[in-house]
Amino acid sequence: MNGNVCVIGLGLIGGSLAMAIKHEHPDVNIVGFDRDDNNAHLAKILGIIDEITPSIEWGVQEADLIILAVPVNETERIVAELANMNLKKDCIVTDAGSTKGSVARAAAGLLDKGITFIGGHPMAGSHKSGAGAAKRQLFENAFYLLTPAEGIIDSDINRLKEWLKGTNANFLLVTPDNHDLLTGVISHFPHIIASGLVKQAEHYSTRNPLVSRLAAGGFRDITRIASSSPEMWRDILIHNKSVLVELMDNWIDEMLQVKDLITSEDRVGIYRFFQEAKEFRDDLPVHGRGAIPAYYDLYIDVPDYPGVISEITGYFAKEEISITNIRIVETREDIFGVLVVSFQTDIDRTKAAACIKKYTSFDTILV
Repeated sequence: MNGNVCVIGLGLIGGSLAMAIKHEHPDVNIVGFDRDDNNAHLAKILGIIDEITPSIEWGVQEADLIILAVPVNETERIVAELANMNLKKDCIVTDAGSTKGSVARAAAGLLDKGITFIGGHPMAGSHKSGAGAAKRQLFENAFYLLTPAEGIIDSDINRLKEWLKGTNANFLLVTPDNHDLLTGVISHFPHIIASGLVKQAEHYSTRNPLVSRLAAGGFRDITRIASSSPEMWRDILIHNKSVLVELMDNWIDEMLQVKDLITSEDRVGIYRFFQEAKEFRDDLPVHGRGAIPAYYDLYIDVPDYPGVISEITGYFAKEEISITNIRIVETREDIFGVLVVSFQTDIDRTKAAACIKKYTSFDTILV
């Protein structure tokens, strides 16, 4: 496709979308806007965008596609402002926010003026942020939810999909309200639970410092999502309030039932609780990408000598394998320790295991 794209918000998501579009449609001209001038200039230097627009109003005038990759509060404000700007009649406006109901309502003014707005939510992410973290393959095989309003014609939906073809994402069409329910169940609410577990551990750590030491292993892994941006999750919870309040009520009821099972020592009921949960979880797709970004861990048995970690990361750099995290689980003098390296895709993890086998005699385990 040819034309002009305006990306508003040049962070991880906006930058990655721009890169995917440019890769698939090299002749397109991409202009970008970011409230952080330094981040905008970084995006220009890295080739993520072709031009920096001095203002949103200037950048959208000739745009065939406008992407809003900013927090939901900002998205609502900008969408309302776009309705009063001079846009091309066949322009498509989309966003990349985590909630959709309030954004859809804010976009009513655009729709009234005949401008196509199709909400979007690419369900992928990273612990990194800013234009420097953007990567073209970020959305590969991830679900990308599109939430067109009533009356949006199929040809416009297909045109947006064509613009976003370079993401290699799996597109699904849902209503804005259904989107907020789905993401509430499998993304937003789990973040609340993870943070609640961490807060409980913090509370008990004031009485017993061993809590913090023992939480460094599996507990830290299962609560990883509690390290997400507090500002972002504050806004998500407020915008998806009605769904999350209902989910919390249901959760409280469920936990009260479990509490009764434990109090009454109902062995059959307790077993059933865990068995039903196990069966549902075991039936979930193993290699699919869902709402919460997955990280693929490679365990490496390494000897304890100076420089071994930089040696291993050097091998990864040599093979151009990107890692998302690295940590030592255990290391004691004169024995092998365990190095856990996390990757964003299973493909990267498989390449890393082959890399270690190629350059070292260290054992690796994929979990």
